[in-house]
Amino acid sequence: MTIRVVIADDQALVRTGLRMILDNAEDIDVVGEAGDGAKAVALVAELDPDVVLMDIRMPEMDGVEATAAIAAAHRARVLVLTTFDLDEYVYAALQAGASGFLLKDALAPDLLSGVRVVATGEATLAPTVTRRLLDRVVTGLPAPPPDDRLALLTGREHEVLQQLARGLSNAEIAELLYLSQGTVKTHVGRILTKLGLRDRVQAVVFAYESGMISR
Repeated sequence: MTIRVVIADDQALVRTGLRMILDNAEDIDVVGEAGDGAKAVALVAELDPDVVLMDIRMPEMDGVEATAAIAAAHRARVLVLTTFDLDEYVYAALQAGASGFLLKDALAPDLLSGVRVVATGEATLAPTVTRRLLDRVVTGLPAPPPDDRLALLTGREHEVLQQLARGLSNAEIAELLYLSQGTVKTHVGRILTKLGLRDRVQAVVFAYESGMISR
């Protein structure tokens, strides 16, 4: 199945470079480009892509606002592009509904892998990098209020969520908790459903904001 992608970046040269890389992949089709967040939202509504490569800093509407608008109303998954992995706006984009983030200087194979992973719904391309970002940003946030949704989880689901938030893959969680990968995948699905979350990255954000993970 071909993955339909929209590129949103205010620099034409960056968009051209990304398009060149993506167009060389047989399973990826760039269906549109946007120079600002508002145009990106409009293109998503018009073209119904699978993935949006979203820059953070753009005129008119920035990437955070655009991500929130897309996540709230469309099925497309947003992969945030940033010039460095500790950009304070990236965390806001994850809160808004982004499915992950990627450095703009990533190698072509990493870009292609990231798009493919996000398109499948796994929604995380480098859990350890995501955790490092959250560790740096969430540390400065005030203590979270109690979240009643935690009571919806079983003890095992609570354990799985904790390990997921620490950046472990399904295979690593399975080995640590002596479960099969299929069982872990089932637990992750139930966690997302019970907590009303979009994907794994949102589960990581929830775990930090609810105080499950020590700061």
